[in-house]
Amino acid sequence: MSEREHPLRPSPWARAAIAVLPVIAASLLGQLVTFPSLVPWYAGLAKPPFNPPNWIFGPVWTALYALMALAAWRILGLPPNTPGRRVALTLFFAQLALNILWSWLFFGLHSPLAGLLNIVPQLLIILATIDRFRRLDAIAAYCLWPLAAWVAFATVLNLEIWRLNG
Repeated sequence: MSEREHPLRPSPWARAAIAVLPVIAASLLGQLVTFPSLVPWYAGLAKPPFNPPNWIFGPVWTALYALMALAAWRILGLPPNTPGRRVALTLFFAQLALNILWSWLFFGLHSPLAGLLNIVPQLLIILATIDRFRRLDAIAAYCLWPLAAWVAFATVLNLEIWRLNG
């Protein structure tokens, strides 16, 4: 039976929409609160020497969001009754929600501490998502490793910003 013929599997277009639209929404919601806080608040914070230049964040997050959408698209391509699929997607969308929340806590509330308290569970959920995706589709899991690496780095950066400005 081909992918199009499977009665429980969403169409390729529906899969793409379910994978891509929430990721785009997460990006836009994050930008909505981040950009107004870059100057003067974020610019005025003391930062560690390993803080990347501001221009790097846009390209990095664009690539990470594209990889997230690809990973979700691959998992959504599995039949809905695939064991572990629902848990994997729940974890994926939970980490995406925490991603949005981090922007609102860190930038919106101007609170590195609140951001830190959010980003640690976010990283753990990303790692759990990778583990669940790996059981279903290795390529989908590989797509999320750059996200895990970047969020691990962002966790250390967030910790240092909180420490330096506490």
